[in-house]
Amino acid sequence: MFHFECPPMPHFIQIGQDTYSIGRKHPDRSSIGVFDLLFVTSGCLYLAEGEHELTLPAGHFGILRPDLEHRTVSPCREETHFYWLHFQTTGQWQHDSYEKEPLPPEQEHLYSPIEYFSFYLPRSGSVQSLGLTEEQFRELLQLYQNPSGNSRWQEQQQFHAILLRLQEDSKEEAAQSSHLQLAEEAALYLRKVYRDPLSYKRMAEELHFHPNYIALCMKRTFGCTPLDYVTQFRIEQAKRLLIHTNEPVGTIAEETGFGSFPYFVRCFHKRTGKTPKQFRMQYRQHSSST
Repeated sequence: MFHFECPPMPHFIQIGQDTYSIGRKHPDRSSIGVFDLLFVTSGCLYLAEGEHELTLPAGHFGILRPDLEHRTVSPCREETHFYWLHFQTTGQWQHDSYEKEPLPPEQEHLYSPIEYFSFYLPRSGSVQSLGLTEEQFRELLQLYQNPSGNSRWQEQQQFHAILLRLQEDSKEEAAQSSHLQLAEEAALYLRKVYRDPLSYKRMAEELHFHPNYIALCMKRTFGCTPLDYVTQFRIEQAKRLLIHTNEPVGTIAEETGFGSFPYFVRCFHKRTGKTPKQFRMQYRQHSSST
């Protein structure tokens, strides 16, 4: 599995297609500096990256890392057609390692900060609808070969649609990384019920796993416990209400799941360095001077 921290989203660079005759080999390369996504529509490619062999028959894709050497294990045994696509990211990414550092200290923002999220892609997998996926690659290739005024924007949109389809079609492979899937499900659950008091028993019943295991999965994936995660989410919701409404601070504390006014003030100050009132007044002073 590849783990991309977004934003920034992975960005498309270039695409092409090739047909190898029997006996032809994919070129050996080392540290090419971009991710190389290969999608085979007929035949088969026999590759290796480091010690890991990657066999890609028709209807399968594989992603080669930008920082490793890859080579051909065996020449093509039949005529093989495939699309190749180069992409990169300026953000953080990981492969087969999900140990994360704890959440960094909150930095103050007058407006809501960028909401970071994770995007996972299997290293390789099969597609459920070969024809539709091939059509998406073909459309991206046409955009790349026939540039227009807004083609770069359209290329990125089509590229992200391809990544989403590969992710959706590879859910069975992704499910093997069960701790990632459970952590994402737990995070979604916590965002849905953040207004309610956190109940580990209720969360365990909802997700069908022991609360200790859920906490371990979230720690490995997000670098925080379920309580830390939901507290941070509540703080972000409270910021929006402080900025965009005139509701009393005590009401906002209740609406965002903190329960008591003193607890809300303590948590807010710990995360932001300001009381809710100070945060609200700073925003109002800022807006009145603009």
